[in-house]
Amino acid sequence: MANGFSAATTDMIQQAAGVSKSTVYSHYPNKEALFVAVVEAECERFLRAVRKPKFPEERLADILNAMALAYLEIVLSRDGLALYRMIAAEAPRFPELGRRFYLAGPAAINNIVAETLEVAASKGELDLGSIGLDSAASLFVNMVRGEAQMQCVMHPDAPASAAQRDRWAKDAVTTFMRAYGRDR
Repeated sequence: MANGFSAATTDMIQQAAGVSKSTVYSHYPNKEALFVAVVEAECERFLRAVRKPKFPEERLADILNAMALAYLEIVLSRDGLALYRMIAAEAPRFPELGRRFYLAGPAAINNIVAETLEVAASKGELDLGSIGLDSAASLFVNMVRGEAQMQCVMHPDAPASAAQRDRWAKDAVTTFMRAYGRDR
């Protein structure tokens, strides 16, 4: 993560892991396979923070706000931004890496949100109309991530404050609930 895919050598990797080169190659056929495994493991580690138990007495807006804040904590973290930058830089040369990242990260968060929305829709808390769960989840996640991630990627020396993250989360939840919530 610190050096990026292109700059990291297998010698650097095996030295950092404290294992022999043959040990690295016995688990991964090449550097690309190792990198994909690292990306998928990082995405899973990040997403554990978003998968929290849902309590039936919580309001949907509160659940979405907690999910949005947890997600912003991930994507705006130093590691989250480094991973995003690295994948974006390497995806043209390694399209499979970009696809695997998308499936393990952004698509996975969309699925987690879709599950939450499905429960809320079944309880009559949402009216998604013809948009559907997957599109609604994607729209919500993109509202949460869009401006926040763009600002942090473009201004690496100005990390987002807790107040900024809170505002971005609240704005996304408010907009989403106004569009689809039954309590309009």
